[in-house]
Amino acid sequence: MKTRELPVRTGNDRGLFDLTGACEEFVAGESDGWLAVFVPHATAGVVIVELGSGSDDDRMATVDRLLPRDDRWRHRHGSAGHGADHIVPLLAAPSVTIPVVGGRLALGAWQSVALLDPNPDNTTRTVRLSFVKD
Repeated sequence: MKTRELPVRTGNDRGLFDLTGACEEFVAGESDGWLAVFVPHATAGVVIVELGSGSDDDRMATVDRLLPRDDRWRHRHGSAGHGADHIVPLLAAPSVTIPVVGGRLALGAWQSVALLDPNPDNTTRTVRLSFVKD
C-alpha cells in the first residue's frame, strides 16, 4: 500500500475544498487499484460531487439549513454552532474509495473529490490518501 498525508489549508473558511488534483497526482503512473481518501477529523467529511457553478454555495446553504449554527447544540466549545459540525460525519462520511484504472481516477465527467469542512476553527486539515493495487 502506498500512503501519504495531505495537508489542506482551509484558513478560517467553511466550505468544500477540491482534492481532485492531489488525488490524481497521487495515483498517476500506478496500475489498476483503489484510492481511499480519509479525513481523520470529527467535524469534516469527504464527498464526491460536482464543484463550481454555484453548487458549492447551494451545498453549504443546505448544510446550514439542516444543521443550523446556533446555540441549540449541547456541544458548545469553539465557534457558534460548533455542535452542528460534529453531526457532519453522519451526512458526509470521513472516507470515500475511488476505483483507479490505468493510473487514473475512474470518476464521472462532472465528479470531483472534495473535503467538506463546515468548521472555521481549524485552519489546516489533514487528509490521508492510500492507494492499494489490485
